Amino acid sequence: MALENTSDQWGGVSKTLHWLIVILIIVMGWLGLTMVDLPNSPHKIATYALHKSIGLTIFALVIARLAWRLYAGAPAEVAGTPRWQHTLATLMHWALYALLLVTPLSGWIVNSAAGFPLQWFGMINLPALVARDHDLHERMANVHQYLFWTMVVLAVLHAGAALYHHFIQRDATLARMLPRGWLRANDQGDT
Repeated sequence: MALENTSDQWGGVSKTLHWLIVILIIVMGWLGLTMVDLPNSPHKIATYALHKSIGLTIFALVIARLAWRLYAGAPAEVAGTPRWQHTLATLMHWALYALLLVTPLSGWIVNSAAGFPLQWFGMINLPALVARDHDLHERMANVHQYLFWTMVVLAVLHAGAALYHHFIQRDATLARMLPRGWLRANDQGDT
């Protein structure tokens, strides 16, 4: 697999970053939705710390992905895709990128406003972004949740569009982001 993007295929770096971020977002969603109901214990503290560390990792990976995309570009539009679909897909991608950056930042603000220290996997201490402030903590915790759920909705629409292109349009949109060989040749649509 080529590392760089080509005119018709996402390269190995783009695919790896895409799927790694997807997996980490799923883990984050599960942690975020279950950790709040845990009883106060060392396990709850460790779960919150893991959630924060994975969030910081996602933040860094998204920055790397954006830098790579600026460097390597993106494949050309799939032939036959209507202009409105391409425009909508472009807006969706950039909205997801924005949410993937703003959501971890909002979590960092929540943590800072609560007055908790922030460490990346217990190895690197990160500075507070704001001073301790209970009201800001509460507001930003709500914002953090809204951003997460907005990301979930957009991610489901994004995945649904890829499946639509694969099963209804029968084009290569989905196949371009999957590792080669994951789809049989006759399942890949027009490439």
